[in-house]
Amino acid sequence: MISSISTTCINSASIPFLSFVSAVSSSSSPSSRIQGASCALSASSLLYDMDNGGSPSLFPLHRCKTIHLVRHAQGIHNVEGDKNYKVYMSPEYFDAHLTQLGWSQVENLRKHVHSSGLIKKIDMVITSPLLRTMQTAVGVFGGESYTDSMDILPLMVADAGNSGRAAISSLNCPPIVAVELCREHLGVHPCDQRRTVSEYKRLFPAVDFSLMESDEDNLWKADIRETKEEVAARGAQFLNWLFTLKEQEIAVVTHSGFLFHTLAALGNGYHPLVKKEVCSHFANCELRSMVVVNKSMISSEPSPTNYPGKIPAGPDLPSSDVSDKGGAKDSHS
Repeated sequence: MISSISTTCINSASIPFLSFVSAVSSSSSPSSRIQGASCALSASSLLYDMDNGGSPSLFPLHRCKTIHLVRHAQGIHNVEGDKNYKVYMSPEYFDAHLTQLGWSQVENLRKHVHSSGLIKKIDMVITSPLLRTMQTAVGVFGGESYTDSMDILPLMVADAGNSGRAAISSLNCPPIVAVELCREHLGVHPCDQRRTVSEYKRLFPAVDFSLMESDEDNLWKADIRETKEEVAARGAQFLNWLFTLKEQEIAVVTHSGFLFHTLAALGNGYHPLVKKEVCSHFANCELRSMVVVNKSMISSEPSPTNYPGKIPAGPDLPSSDVSDKGGAKDSHS
């Protein structure tokens, strides 16, 4: 259950492996629950090791997922907090919303995901259930402007979270699902405390909150902050959970701290240049596309593009080179 987030330290034998991709791949709603999701994934390097002369590895398509990691756009807490870390302790920034500059960043990323064709390939968008991440998620991946004449729920109502923005439609966009596991570093900082799910449902009517197990924020503690190791363990749990989903191409809108600690724990075994790409801090509204590989023996649905062969069945004919050498009989035996 999400409310009992594991804080077990992770090791190299129990975490997934991520790799960068330059192209993207292939839908339904989340039917699996987060409880019990655990894939024994290996962190062994799959990358081309230029220093050691290693070679790339191949993995079945159905054991891989493409994920597009996005850090939220600039929030009101980022403006002063980047100058003075103590600002993050201020109650003034409770569940911080986006700045106007942040909304400009959202618009620019939205243009990119549309011009690149990425919006047509994403099966699902997963978002942290905080105001700034949900504003970013619906602004980047949502539909066009919403009007009252539409016979659908809006993803976001007008002026949600003091945004000053028009309502956003849920038409012709991937489903957007709120998930606790990809929240920011929990505890102490009011900007990382969420509102009730009931309030969020009024602000984001078409966002799916069905995986939220508590209306109140039972994870954030005023006097206890997660350790870096606990954040990384939660990140590994989140990536493992992704493999319980049928969706193959998923966008994840989350936070700087969550991304940094999660990815840093997966950084061993990379070439130094690739490690820098994977593990460096995300800028506001930055998107990086990666592949997560499930190397475990846990069963998964076969790739829909696989074909069994031998249809219709029949005896194989010897290849020409074997036949020419008179070795067909030996080859078949």
